[in-house]
Amino acid sequence: MKVSLLLLVALLAPSSHAFVPTTPSHGPATTTTTTSSFASTTTTTEPTAIVKPTGTSFLPQDTIERAKTGSPIEKIKLAKDGTAAFVDVYEFAQKIRNSELTWEQVEKADLDTRLKWVGMLHRGKRTPGQFMMRLKVPNGIVNADQMRFYADCVEKYGPEKGVVDITTRQNIQLRGVKIEDAPDIIQGLHDRNQTSFQSALDNVRNMVGSPLAGIDDQEMVDTRDFCNALNDLVSLDPVTQTRGNPYWGNLPRKFNIAVSGSRDDYAHTHINDIGMQPCAHSKTGEMGFNIVLGGYMSIKRVAHSVPVDLWIPATRTAVVTLSEAILRIFRDEGERKDRSKARLMWLVESYGVEKFREKIVQEMASYERDVESYRAQEPPTTPFERRELLGVHAQPQEGKMRVGILVPVGRLSVQECRDLADLADQYSAGEIRLTVEQNVILPNVDQDKVDQLLKEPALNGKSRMTVNAGNIEANLVSCTGAEFCGLALIETKSNAERMVQKLEELVQVDRPIRIHWTGCPNSCGQVQVADIGIMGGPARKEVDGKKMAVPGCKIFVGGKIGEESHLALEPYKQGIPIEDDVLIPELVEILKNEFGAVDKEPAKKQKWYRRIFGKKEETV
Repeated sequence: MKVSLLLLVALLAPSSHAFVPTTPSHGPATTTTTTSSFASTTTTTEPTAIVKPTGTSFLPQDTIERAKTGSPIEKIKLAKDGTAAFVDVYEFAQKIRNSELTWEQVEKADLDTRLKWVGMLHRGKRTPGQFMMRLKVPNGIVNADQMRFYADCVEKYGPEKGVVDITTRQNIQLRGVKIEDAPDIIQGLHDRNQTSFQSALDNVRNMVGSPLAGIDDQEMVDTRDFCNALNDLVSLDPVTQTRGNPYWGNLPRKFNIAVSGSRDDYAHTHINDIGMQPCAHSKTGEMGFNIVLGGYMSIKRVAHSVPVDLWIPATRTAVVTLSEAILRIFRDEGERKDRSKARLMWLVESYGVEKFREKIVQEMASYERDVESYRAQEPPTTPFERRELLGVHAQPQEGKMRVGILVPVGRLSVQECRDLADLADQYSAGEIRLTVEQNVILPNVDQDKVDQLLKEPALNGKSRMTVNAGNIEANLVSCTGAEFCGLALIETKSNAERMVQKLEELVQVDRPIRIHWTGCPNSCGQVQVADIGIMGGPARKEVDGKKMAVPGCKIFVGGKIGEESHLALEPYKQGIPIEDDVLIPELVEILKNEFGAVDKEPAKKQKWYRRIFGKKEETV
């Protein structure tokens, strides 16, 4: 039986915090090279070392040979395994604390590459010596204690650098982290049933599910258990029962999985490597998933996922087995030389969809787990409108409500983290849910306490967070931008938040508008799925009679999400300077021409309106 231990841990552990010991066996490792890691359950200051194989040791020899002539990243991983960071982060931190090492003296390949295996991404261009630490938050569910812990972790770095971000994968990123502080943060996460291990670079990223799982009257599948099982599959070592699974420790590139729970597709399956779309079997009525593969965004290519004519039942065994099969094929056969082609879509296309489907089915069968699969089932065709997540909505549980709260551009200060934790403790039994729109939901709020919640100071007055968001600001999404990211061509979050507030004052629309900002063509802000997407790019502006290069953008229009998902691949406009006087009028024109926006008359009386629009005042 192939790699049965991987399935065993995922099946026996009903959630990320309940694990059942299994027989010590690593499956088909090809070498005996080992590294060390640390037990996540220890309560001592210095965790206990545990011997683990390397990620490379699980690769077939032909894959290793291809890696030897592969990209610079592949050569770095062969020189010393990425999973070495499971140990190195502790050793680096201890030496820095003992004044035996500085962060500048850490080998560049460790600093900028291998530390990503513990979720630490060096922000060398913007904040040298400080890191963004990316977590794993399966299905985007956190609690008040975890939220306060995030605040405690970053507070020491100050209000400018020490912030917390909600991401477009229902995830959390801690900013400002230093190497010497990492072990305490990692231990605190593990004590709280979370991890940062294997959350960056060539690893499986956060598992995205439905933010309404278990509280939705139109739910087809509760995604929580599946996201937890998949998270354990890829990041829990089944032998040691500690975080950091070397079996998936050397993938060709990053890998994204999304499990949708309803026709709304809040998980955005169409832009994930594996997308599971709920659909009942046409004959038996059993609930399952139609599978789509290969969706991704990058500098050189943006691809919508493709259906592979495959349906599996909505069981833990089937979901884990399918994902494991695809991951194994991708790990061993994926591109190792040209990283722009090292995503799953390229492998699917090299096989052809039908042959790749056959490959998956054969791989699943080889595991001998009695998982049945069928041709894709006919999805529902009755009219359906994707529902909004912000605001107050009834749950199927009697007397309970869900309350969606706007967190502008997903950015949280230390105090805002604590405010959210306090609200959760008081109104939602400590539970907080993250959305891919970078907002939060408080579930299971007593109906008779909603009015009291809506009056809370943390959601009113000068607070950035609110329940009653406008149609333009409610679904604002932004990547990190030039504030922290060295790849970004423009600052995104502050510009996005400021400009969307101006747009709310200027015009009104009769439906929610999704505006996404991204700093560069990598499109971490997912501009191609937005109603209006703003991507950093070159622009020129006349200054003193000369055309000067200035920060600018491309604008994309017409992306769609949900059942009718569509990617806007060609710019609607480009070369637009990122200046209020220039970009805001362009956005107003698009909102009017494409989305039926109309003027808010009071705005015309404001001095800033006349300054921005000038002669356009009569027509805008």
